[in-house]
Amino acid sequence: MLRRLFKTGNSIVLSLPREVLDGLKLADGDEVSLVLESEEHRLVVTKVDKPLSGSGIDPDFAGHVAEFLDEYHTALEDLAR
Repeated sequence: MLRRLFKTGNSIVLSLPREVLDGLKLADGDEVSLVLESEEHRLVVTKVDKPLSGSGIDPDFAGHVAEFLDEYHTALEDLAR
């Protein structure tokens, strides 16, 4: 199955077809883990069911922090230098 990447804002997007989403039991808003296997040029996508269970961190707060880090990672890296 071939897919075409496309640009939206400052990001490059890979859309997943319904059959892949259904096969991975993914829905809008679900969290996934991405692992790049660089030698094989392969990207592994895994559904994250409860990434913060038992951690005592409110999942909504963690989601906001993750969004902030995703949006401002470049600026934060520059500040860390």
